[in-house]
Amino acid sequence: MVDYPVLRYEHAAHSQEKGEYRHFMLKEIHEQPAAIANTLEGTQGEDHVLTAILGLEAETRLKDLQNIHIVACGTSCHAGLVARYWIEDQAGLPCQVEVASEYRYRQVAVPANTLLIAISQSGETADTLAALRYAKQQGYLASLAICNVAGSSLVREADWRLLTKAGPEIGVASTKAFTTQLVALLWLTTALAQVKDRAPEMISANVRALKGLPRLVEKVLHLDQHIEELATTFANKHHALFLGRGPHYPIAMEGVLKLKEISYIHAEAYAAGELKHGPLALVDENMPVVSVAPSDSLLEKLKSNLQEVGARGGQLITFACERVDMDEGEGITYLKLPWVYEAVSPIVYTVPLQLLSYHVALVKGTDVDKPRNLAKSVTVE
Repeated sequence: MVDYPVLRYEHAAHSQEKGEYRHFMLKEIHEQPAAIANTLEGTQGEDHVLTAILGLEAETRLKDLQNIHIVACGTSCHAGLVARYWIEDQAGLPCQVEVASEYRYRQVAVPANTLLIAISQSGETADTLAALRYAKQQGYLASLAICNVAGSSLVREADWRLLTKAGPEIGVASTKAFTTQLVALLWLTTALAQVKDRAPEMISANVRALKGLPRLVEKVLHLDQHIEELATTFANKHHALFLGRGPHYPIAMEGVLKLKEISYIHAEAYAAGELKHGPLALVDENMPVVSVAPSDSLLEKLKSNLQEVGARGGQLITFACERVDMDEGEGITYLKLPWVYEAVSPIVYTVPLQLLSYHVALVKGTDVDKPRNLAKSVTVE
């Protein structure tokens, strides 16, 4: 008979209580500045990241890395899709992202020296865990788990691990677990760029931006009341479109998922440039169109797409950088966010979409923390 040690994970009592908040989801949205700071604690120097935290021999073996494969489900997959933009742009490595439930049932062609990254909030997601086990037979350079639970199956079975420190998340719709995954993935991108001897000024800029991220998210949370007022426009709506470009396209996908999960409104996300290839036919006064418009290299393209919506009488809600010049008009609402460094922009722009979904759900009168038909951790196929 083998005796296995019993591991006990203890969290502060306030993690299980709503406190001053009406719902756990709202509490967890407002906990994001602290969760981000906790996730970054001990991971960075003044102008570099500490790659040794990934695991034994990680820094040495990452020098041979030539490709990245990411597997995940749901919200975690959206985090992976954002990371693909970061990794290819900053680290110069080809990156492929797949839904774990599809990846595990096909014959995967694995290029030489490929890292497998498995992302899961709980570390017990059945499809992601099975994908990791399948991947171990496919000849990957190594596997890395990004997870919020230190003793989970995913963390124990991966070669390396990168822990998020969001703390317990009670609400079924993931909020702080998602943003801390994004933080971990941007940190990882910076680590890969550092190992590959990419531009040192970019690496130090990422480090500075990550350090300032909790303060920026805190500023965005102050928009809560304005977003609550916006939510009333969804009261009688049954459908919505969300638009984004570049790494903000997966953020639009995440915004759609949150809206569907807790308000039961049907919504779809599109890369904004795809609007004219079909979805524009849906746009009218009964179809709210939500977009994110940071001040980045794709802004002018996005403006053109939004003008197409306005010209067809669509009800447009845009979360825009305060430096972006956009005029409001009938059926067009802009909410200003602070300017942010481009790399951390997807993390910051996630927060207003979370708040919008939350307040729309309140208007609709749904169960915010326990939406119908859903479980917090999907441990079955």
